[in-house]
This record gives sequence, C-alpha cells and structure tokens, in this order.
Amino acid sequence: MSGVLQKMSASAEVTTCAACKKEITAAEKADSYFICPNCGKYMRIPPRARIEYLVDGGSFTELFGAEIHADPINFPDYKKKADVARSKSGENEGVLCGKATVGGYTTCIFVMNPEFMMASMGTVVGDRITALFEYATKHKLPVVGFTASGGARMQEGVLSLMQMVKTSLAVKRHSDAGLFCLECVTDPTMGGVTASFASLGDVIIGEPEAPVGFAGKRVIEQNTGEKLPPDFQTAEFMLAHGFLDGVVERKNMRDYITKMLMLHGCKRV
Repeated sequence: MSGVLQKMSASAEVTTCAACKKEITAAEKADSYFICPNCGKYMRIPPRARIEYLVDGGSFTELFGAEIHADPINFPDYKKKADVARSKSGENEGVLCGKATVGGYTTCIFVMNPEFMMASMGTVVGDRITALFEYATKHKLPVVGFTASGGARMQEGVLSLMQMVKTSLAVKRHSDAGLFCLECVTDPTMGGVTASFASLGDVIIGEPEAPVGFAGKRVIEQNTGEKLPPDFQTAEFMLAHGFLDGVVERKNMRDYITKMLMLHGCKRV
C-alpha cells in the first residue's frame, strides 16, 4: 500500500456510513476498498485511490492533467463552483487520465471523479478522454475506464453535449484499430456519459448496485406514470437486461481486468 492509501491508513479521520450510520475510520476504508465493514455499503472512491487498487505498484503516469478551466458561455458563478470543486476533491477536473501496467499489461486508464461537480461532462473532461483514446490508438494500447457522472455540465451549454460525439468518435477509431476497451460503470453513471463512451466498451461491467441510466428513475416515473421496480437502473438490473457483461466486486476488480486484458490479446510487458 502506498500513496493516498498509505496516507489514509495513517489518518485519524472518521466518517459515517450513509447506510448503517456507523463510524468508519480512514484506515478501515482503505483496507476494505471503500466498502463499509459493518453493512457492506459501497462508497465512492477518490480516483487516485481507485488507481492504486488497480495498477501495478508505482506504474501510474498521469496524462493530460494540466489544469484548464473552460467557461465558454460565461455562466454565472461557474468559476467559483469550479474552485470549490477543486478544493473539495483535490483534483482540477472531473476525470483523471493516465497510463500504467495492470497485471503486467500496459494500459491507458481514466477514472471519473464525482467529487468534482458530479463528474459532469464539460469540454475539459471530453478533451481529456478523447486525448487518452487517441494516445491509446497511436501507441496500440487498451483502455480501461471507470465512469461516474451526473451527465452533461449545464454551465457549458450545448458545448457539453458535443462531448458525446467527440468522445464516441475517439472510441470508434480506437475500436477500428482493433484495440480493446473495458468500461466499468460506477456510482452514478447517468446522462450523456451513459449515452456515449460509457456504453461503447468491448466489455462493460459495473460495481454492485451502481446506478446506471440516462434519465433518472423519478423523471421516468413522472413522465410515464408507471411505477418502476426497486432495483431499476442498478448494475444488477442492467446485467439481467443485457446492458452489462458482468457485475464485479471491488476486491476482484484487478484480477478480472487483468484476465480480460489477457483474453483479448493485449501485450504484456
């Protein structure tokens, strides 16, 4: 254990589980993959912690991470909200991109960060994900992505929606080059992200109970007048209806992804 997880293990910070309301120490969270040791509730993971759980130790190199703030339509208070998001999340945007080895396989990786404005998809998020797929295509590398988003970033207007097309085209070019992409949907993966790159992997998996969809459950119920089942839009529901290829527990994620990289003929270092 190193980096952010090591710091957590030494921290005296205590949080409360949203489900069972019991206290959890930072060390317990780090040891349990951010799963409540009392009730098993999955918690959201900071992107650098998720990467540490996944990659071979010390192999991660960040790419396209320069701090860029885009305010293309001069939306009121947008810069202030972005500054708060930076302070809260410790990151400068809603996605972290890079390259690492996973089980010995050199892989491009992106992890979306719901602590930054719910990982809403603005122009910088779209630029980074597109650049990562283009880098992977150029260097003939697979891509592993962890998606989590509330949807398009309204503060950037229609330019936010345009990221759906841009990222999807980058994924298509990567696929046309015969390269492998695995997407893992996490809590929550909604809106334009679901309608674009999150749904375009060769293999699409989800974490247990992760919400996945386009419009939210309440919106659908209000517009259709129908009562939807309790598990509607969970990863398990999506697996049962053919949208996902698997639901994978966090403790098994590294082994599962390594096996997928092997089975799809990715090159090992």
